Amino acid sequence: MKTSFVKMSGAGNDFVVVDNRDGRIQDAPTFARKVCERRFGIGADGLLLLEPSENAAFTMKYYNADGSNAGMCGNGGRCLARFGYDLGITGGSEFDFDAFGHRYTSRRINEDKYELKMKDPFGLVTGQRIDVQQGTVLGNYINTGTDHSVVFMDENAWLGSLETMDVHGIGRQMRYHSVYAPIGANINYIEQTGTNSIKIRTYERGVEDETLACGTGSVASAVLSAMKYKMKSPVAVMVRSGEVLEIGFDQEAGIFRNVRLTGSAVMTFAGIIDIE
Repeated sequence: MKTSFVKMSGAGNDFVVVDNRDGRIQDAPTFARKVCERRFGIGADGLLLLEPSENAAFTMKYYNADGSNAGMCGNGGRCLARFGYDLGITGGSEFDFDAFGHRYTSRRINEDKYELKMKDPFGLVTGQRIDVQQGTVLGNYINTGTDHSVVFMDENAWLGSLETMDVHGIGRQMRYHSVYAPIGANINYIEQTGTNSIKIRTYERGVEDETLACGTGSVASAVLSAMKYKMKSPVAVMVRSGEVLEIGFDQEAGIFRNVRLTGSAVMTFAGIIDIE
């Protein structure tokens, strides 16, 4: 089956994007595994499908590179917002779309930059002790549309520096730890770099490796940094690609609402792939 696609990047988090309003892709998990494979496919962290919605501009479907479907992708949401806008189906520069049972609002800032209003964070659990082969990691769980653990480097000195630590090895152990059973969590390692800024590295569930950026992970890390370091909105988050995502929010009595994720949404190339 020949399928048109667009390759897109949100701050280095890369996606294969397909207009699936005609329903041509029926077995999305298998399609995702094939097209996201970096040696024999197109290569990407995940697959984004744009599908119809009765009450919004479109419905977003997201699949990790391994075909799993484990929650919202913030960088992917911005990319699909641009894709929908460029298709001319959004009805303007500010519009809603459906994803994972939630209504998201996106705003076009310019051709390559979009803002996405996120789901309110919930499920906070702090001070988790997670045993790995090398030692015990102190982590903090929060859900920002999907599951995240945030690890503050200044609370885990034995990990070494953010630049040199083994994100893949330790992240993989934490991702599969019983604390986060049954589906695991994305693992974010962060350090404070300024009054309202942090730097982040993320091991992503479903990709099973470090990625160049994670939108929902950046939101989780910004929210927890605001709590720990008394940071004010917006928080600047430098991801592994070197780009900076901006996380805005309203905070009152430790409750975070109106969370906004702003960053790039870039088209890299377009093509046609023939998948059997």
